[in-house]
Amino acid sequence: MDFVWIWLSVLLTAAALILIAAYVCFRMAFYVKPSYRKKPRPEFDLPSGPVYEPFHPQMREWMRQTREIPHEEVSITSFDGLRLCGKLYLCSPEAPIEIMLHGYRSHAERDMCGAVLRCFRLGRNALIVDQRAAGKSEGNVITFGVKESRDCRAWVDYLIARFGENCRLMLTGMSMGAATVLITAGTDLPPQVVSVLADCGYTTAREMICKTIGEMKLPAALLYPLVRLGGKVFGGFDVEDASPLRAMSTCRVPVIFIHGEADAYVPCEMSRRNFDACPAEKAIFTVPDADHGLAYLVDTEGYFAALSAFIDKTER
Repeated sequence: MDFVWIWLSVLLTAAALILIAAYVCFRMAFYVKPSYRKKPRPEFDLPSGPVYEPFHPQMREWMRQTREIPHEEVSITSFDGLRLCGKLYLCSPEAPIEIMLHGYRSHAERDMCGAVLRCFRLGRNALIVDQRAAGKSEGNVITFGVKESRDCRAWVDYLIARFGENCRLMLTGMSMGAATVLITAGTDLPPQVVSVLADCGYTTAREMICKTIGEMKLPAALLYPLVRLGGKVFGGFDVEDASPLRAMSTCRVPVIFIHGEADAYVPCEMSRRNFDACPAEKAIFTVPDADHGLAYLVDTEGYFAALSAFIDKTER
């Protein structure tokens, strides 16, 4: 009997240690502290790091210009009861509307201020969205597109209800936002969604998480299962329930993939693999020397020309 109790104690201790490790992984990968969300931001909340600093003046100017454009603050309720917020910029009520989703642990203004100006230059409207657990939107858990893709569909339904059955929508995303719109594109979308723009999106959350763990000089084979377990137990989702690469096999909407060839965070080959997996009409534009999320800043005119050509081919 003592032997049984010893083994039971060992198993319970091991289970407790696994759950503690999974919780730590959950906090690091998926959780956003409420205190972090509430702390004051600088006037211009810019991405940090040496690859971004040379572009800070242009980012500030884009933010200033975007803030001067009249806009409407809008909100919807997610399928699981969260208030999700966005800003709607209209150049013409009849123009196509881009739904724009930002990246991991970012927010709408920081990632999408230049894109709003780009939309207006193309004669398009823009809805920039704070994804769940970001900006003004509610929630404390990031799910790498699993739940965010359902939020994206909710924004689609909102715009159709507001602008009518004849509206035309484009799903646009950067980084995790790109992954989210690609996952959404693999679902049964209404005909109002006419195209998708995926800027520096990854193939699967698993590959991204394992890459990050490896860059921390830690064993991905050991830690990734704990990250996944943490999402299941403490976040209420399985990070492998959806992936951009898998979604592309069922995509029927035209997609343009954009990526910087010098991207050290999400390798450019991930967009190439997503491109190869997509059976729909598609295009790809890559920018030499552009790091993560910087394709438009490094080659603004080339980006604009590639997107214009794609729109002319697929939407008109």
